[in-house]
Amino acid sequence: MTYSEAIKFLYNSTPAFERVGASAYKEGLNNTIALDRHFGSPHRDYKTIHVAGTNGKGSCSHTIASILQKSGYRVGLYTSPHLIDFRERIKVNGVCISEKYVVDFVNNEREFFAPLHPSFFEITTAMAFDYFSHEKVDVAVVEVGLGGRLDCTNIITPILSIITNISFDHTQFLGNTLSDIAREKAGIIKCGVPVVIGEITDETKLVFTQKAASTCSKLIIAEESREVTSSTPILPIGRVYETLHYGTIHGDLSGDYQERNMNTVLNAVGQLKECCGLHITYEAVREGVANVALSTGLMGRWQVLGHRPLIVCDTGHNVAGWSYLSKQIVRQQYRTLRIVFGMVDDKDISTVMSMLPKEAIYYWTAPSTKRAIPSGKVQEIGHSHALHGDSFADVPTAYESAMCSSSPDDMIFIGGSSYVVADLLSYLRS
Repeated sequence: MTYSEAIKFLYNSTPAFERVGASAYKEGLNNTIALDRHFGSPHRDYKTIHVAGTNGKGSCSHTIASILQKSGYRVGLYTSPHLIDFRERIKVNGVCISEKYVVDFVNNEREFFAPLHPSFFEITTAMAFDYFSHEKVDVAVVEVGLGGRLDCTNIITPILSIITNISFDHTQFLGNTLSDIAREKAGIIKCGVPVVIGEITDETKLVFTQKAASTCSKLIIAEESREVTSSTPILPIGRVYETLHYGTIHGDLSGDYQERNMNTVLNAVGQLKECCGLHITYEAVREGVANVALSTGLMGRWQVLGHRPLIVCDTGHNVAGWSYLSKQIVRQQYRTLRIVFGMVDDKDISTVMSMLPKEAIYYWTAPSTKRAIPSGKVQEIGHSHALHGDSFADVPTAYESAMCSSSPDDMIFIGGSSYVVADLLSYLRS
């Protein structure tokens, strides 16, 4: 079996949310528990940090992993989705799982998988936990796939739980109110394990307070414990943060939303030192924050791909994400703003459209997933919001059209969905 055959097996023999959407979602942990027993509960061989939330969990997970790597720990990192290669999901000290390990895992275990009919994410999670044990990591940062309570990562008992924020996304699974969504994500809070909550509303604060009390868990609300007092974007990339305990630090991630993420991260670092016994120096924090992309391979977060014209892509894909992105885009200096845009069918595209800059020229497109909204439909919705441009069959064609029309003083932004960014980065790498 080749690597491409192994990946084809994972996608075609098991339902993948990225490919088919809601039909891949499995409620309950029966398969996960069966897989865990089969592999000998490998997640018990190392410490774990569990990260949930609507937005920001990827950035927070990668930043914490970078800080721990700079602290001298051997760090596993499990995140989703990937943008170019499946192996991005499972890393140790920033290095992707090997193709051979993926092939051997699938080849050796597919007979066991067959009667279980596990989902793509259930198999991938089992692979990650097994790989981290095989690689003898000290600690693994584990990002929740969807929700929390019934997510298959939720078999772990971490040393720290983190919930970045709560907003409306995946409401068909998690509920139609912020308190309902918060209850699902609060399901990762374990007895006696401290939990850091990044951002709150009145209704979500009540949910988290009650859950933490019921589990006797120390509750830290980062929004009420300001470690980051301010931040300023710097050129060509990055931000400078003024902090309470770490002085002035430079971060390599540029998005406006990173200020709140960094506040969550630094509160989490405080708990990892105070309650979890990890040795993390000030210098490790500074170096880790300054080198997130280099240390972990993070892509797609206000990622600058070129400067003349300015080319930026971002995986922000819901209303909460665009509340930051739309403002940051229009603050940039450009002669003409060009936006390559597409979305998938489980997002609130109309509300996102209402936030997009009216003066931009749009290149409406559809990412290469069955869940994509057809580019013609995206164009139609855009026109209803007084946003104008042509539609293109795929992301590379839309991007090349924007490039051909641009002058060096223009800006091209590519986004609307993780899958749009994935298609772009895959195209640029090919």
